[in-house]
Amino acid sequence: MSDDLLLKVDRVGKRFPGVVALDDVSLNVRRGEVHALLGENGAGKSTLLKILAGAQYQDSGQIDFDGKSLGRELPHERQRLGIVTVYQEFTLMPNMSVAENIFIGREPVRGKFLSWPTMIKEARAVAAKLDLRVDPLTPVYALSVAEQQMVEIARALTMNARLIILDEPTAALSDREVEKLHQIARDLKAQGISIIYVTHRLGEVKQVCDRLTVLRDGKYAGEADVKDVSIDQIVRMMVGRNVEYLAGEHHQGGEVVVRVENLTRLKRLPGSQAVPLRGITLEIRRGEILGLAGLVGAGRTEMVRVLFGADPFESGQVYFEGRAVTVSSPAEAIELGMALVPEDRKQQGLFLTHSIRMNLTLPSLKKFLIPPFFIDQRAESELVEQYRKALSIRMANQEVIVGTLSGGNQQKVILARCMALKPKLLIVDEPTRGIDIGAKAEVHQLLRQLARNGTAVVVVSSELPEVISLCDRIVTVKEGRITGDMPAREATEEKLMQRMVLAQGEQHVQVASPTA
Repeated sequence: MSDDLLLKVDRVGKRFPGVVALDDVSLNVRRGEVHALLGENGAGKSTLLKILAGAQYQDSGQIDFDGKSLGRELPHERQRLGIVTVYQEFTLMPNMSVAENIFIGREPVRGKFLSWPTMIKEARAVAAKLDLRVDPLTPVYALSVAEQQMVEIARALTMNARLIILDEPTAALSDREVEKLHQIARDLKAQGISIIYVTHRLGEVKQVCDRLTVLRDGKYAGEADVKDVSIDQIVRMMVGRNVEYLAGEHHQGGEVVVRVENLTRLKRLPGSQAVPLRGITLEIRRGEILGLAGLVGAGRTEMVRVLFGADPFESGQVYFEGRAVTVSSPAEAIELGMALVPEDRKQQGLFLTHSIRMNLTLPSLKKFLIPPFFIDQRAESELVEQYRKALSIRMANQEVIVGTLSGGNQQKVILARCMALKPKLLIVDEPTRGIDIGAKAEVHQLLRQLARNGTAVVVVSSELPEVISLCDRIVTVKEGRITGDMPAREATEEKLMQRMVLAQGEQHVQVASPTA
């Protein structure tokens, strides 16, 4: 093993019943480098990460770390060796505080007793490095998705790691938080710490990574110095083909489907740090994709949850297809013709211990009812197969437990479930989070097709290039207020960011919806 190599993965293989997850995969990570591990969903990245973390073991091949061969160490033993993993799906204890989660299993003690003052002080210090502005005593369940992700990263930073594995670390972060994380990665690199950086955001690879390794269909597809390859070349390595994007096809919406007038919620929900909403007024039109842009914590998710009946509001009025409606639950929203893809798929979107078929068709079961109480299983299966093909959902069969799928395929199941409802209004909160580059283009095309067929689509996304290219009109949000409304063809990242970060009253903006 070369002196500058910290990790050497040599021809590793892993099989599951009926599936070859990894086939002779190799990976070399040098000391003090940020190394990107890339590939589409199902390429084998998650399996390799679990093997490196000690959560699974390879069937063949060898792994050397710091010149020594790794055996069958448990995850906590791998951590003691210096291999620390931050998974895409959180491993936090929701009812415990931020400080307890950061130091779980490594709590500072004074004598025989836990030292709360020391733990809180050290938690504040590491949170400050990440610009994580939360009280260390706050329970994790009260945090936003982005804040929970930062707690995961903070926990990794407190360990004496020599290799940190970051699995989609920026999926829930704002641009400002992403740049902060990138600076932390550079600081760690300067200290000689190595990072394996797993992401679908190829622009980040060019910004922060030194080298990259690509997996495709469970096999090694190549490696390169980041400076020597373009994003298009990386995409071809990942998917084995050119990926075409349909960008800039902006359309003007038709008649108003939903109108919200002066919607306000100032009181916080019990146990929640949800952003108050202040006088929200907007229109959503048939056949348009409306983007909601804002920093994490701006109130975008709170807006769509109130609109969908998942959270209450105190004053204001919602009109659906011209009539005043009271939407007090998601069931009522679905009955009206709304569908929601939530931000947190595992907690809010899926029954993880049930099948793909059940998760996809549950809200649509009325379609398959044969009186008095039978289900047309053939028609149900045909619907699942239709959306499996449309969204390229990778699954062995329809009865596979949805919790065993990759994050991207789980997101596709939720999208398919919503599309199957044929909604008049589809709300998608971070629709492509955790989805690979090829699938992202497919999802964008599907959302555009839904809009062109007359569905009103609302997209919440933290990726400004996605908002600009996908949406027809963009509303900016800051601190629970609307600060701007513009056609996407006139939008730039600079214009949107200006409206997202300026304090209320610093700039006058027009928020009236463009007329059809």
